[in-house]
Amino acid sequence: MTSVAIGPADQLDPRLLEHRRELTGYCYRMLGSSFDAEDAVQETMVRAWRGLGDFEGRSALRSWLYRIATNVCLDQLSGRKRRALPMDIAGSPFPPVQASLAGRRPATAWVEPVLDRQVLPEDGDPAERAVAKESIRLAFVAALQHLPPRQRAVLILREVLRWKADEVAELLETTVASVNSALQRARATLAAAGGVPEPRPLDADDRELLARYVDAFERYDIDAFVQLLHEDATQHMPPFEMWLRGREDIGTWMLGPGSKCRGSKVIALTANGSPAFAQYRLREGGGREPWALHVLETDGGRIAHISSFLDLDTPLFRTLGLPTLID
Repeated sequence: MTSVAIGPADQLDPRLLEHRRELTGYCYRMLGSSFDAEDAVQETMVRAWRGLGDFEGRSALRSWLYRIATNVCLDQLSGRKRRALPMDIAGSPFPPVQASLAGRRPATAWVEPVLDRQVLPEDGDPAERAVAKESIRLAFVAALQHLPPRQRAVLILREVLRWKADEVAELLETTVASVNSALQRARATLAAAGGVPEPRPLDADDRELLARYVDAFERYDIDAFVQLLHEDATQHMPPFEMWLRGREDIGTWMLGPGSKCRGSKVIALTANGSPAFAQYRLREGGGREPWALHVLETDGGRIAHISSFLDLDTPLFRTLGLPTLID
């Protein structure tokens, strides 16, 4: 193979860069963090840049990059506790009072969101894109965190990316029998953890619901807002341990500890295969600053769940490529 000149990390060989998005999706599923995924992909690219001159086509470039990315992720996961969502940690809802904000954990404790545009292919086979979309939903990513790292890699490579067992065995330097055994154990662990809810595509009624949701939130009409929620709707908001159940409690909380969100503006997005909104809260001195990314789940014409990721302990909005100030 003819050696290709490679520059600094931001001027990498285009053959490496064309795989960046799919590698980000893989690392995100492995690590449960958009920040860690970006870091892992950057490290993967640097290692590949350094080794490309010796690559000499001994295996497909894509497979080689996945091998590097897998090793980077396994290194990152070594000795770490699993990331989770508040509903996985606290056994029962919190009362909707100020004390609900007393429990707080560091950013490394929580599964983080990711924007669809960071990890999903822009085009390609619709069926493959649908699988990719389902596999970044928060419930699935949180469930993956129950798996030991190598089982996690096997399940993602086999079930999400549709690699053959012998390809995964070669990547992990193990046997096909070991890969099949790991996959069986991973499936059993996910089933014991409650499985993963089946997603449902948005229809015209859902889009109308989301438009009404945005309107009520920006007007801070909480009476109208809670009418859009299921009676047993849930909400959690990392980095706080709290989670709420029931539209009455959610409304009470928003008029209490959450009342500083009055006057916010939102930007509609898609994150984790779901409708989402980036919220910007009024700040002293004018303008609005990042506050939270809300990932929504709908069911039966109502909002069933709100995952509110606050921009507090990590530069979430900057990591996701979102504006850091709006009017």
